[in-house]
Amino acid sequence: MIEIIIGYARVSSTGQKEDRQIDELLAFGVPENHIYIDKQSGKNFKRPAYMKMIKNLKPNDLLVIKSIDRLGRNYKEILDEWQHITKKKRGDIIVLDMPLLDTTKSKDLLGTFIADLVLQLLSFVAENERINIRQRQAEGIASAKKRGVKFGRPNIEMPENYIENYSLWKNKELSAKQAAENCGIPLWAFYKYGNKTQ
Repeated sequence: MIEIIIGYARVSSTGQKEDRQIDELLAFGVPENHIYIDKQSGKNFKRPAYMKMIKNLKPNDLLVIKSIDRLGRNYKEILDEWQHITKKKRGDIIVLDMPLLDTTKSKDLLGTFIADLVLQLLSFVAENERINIRQRQAEGIASAKKRGVKFGRPNIEMPENYIENYSLWKNKELSAKQAAENCGIPLWAFYKYGNKTQ
């Protein structure tokens, strides 16, 4: 018998929205005050909301997530965490996007086998996609470098009037912004050359 229903949502960065996940968790019946949200990468499980949720998870509690990749992206760690929740904590898990991943049903040997098999497959796919994204990024950067695309801040030559303006700034006769403008360079470059001249 289910004690408490808990929801978990995760997005990879603060700029992303978790609204769609929250809507589905609420529609399932997860109380709003039982939803834990993290805004960080799923590369491991050291996430504040997730760790708090696991600490509070009791036997017969039900954890609901939208998809397996919201739980994490590391294949082995997802499997370990699934075992931790279902075996050690004796909780249940439902993955909304994958009805076969529902530990509240078919608790017999065949049901457990099917759920474990599907979990392993999906966890592998999630991690493989993460590896592929990294590889595509690396290939894209290498290709761009071959075409002469420059990465990072451009090299800016030190202006002839830099030392003069730097001295005025050091003597508090000019603000750094004014000194940088006099030199015709960005503020970051003004500070960068200042560090080199010291």
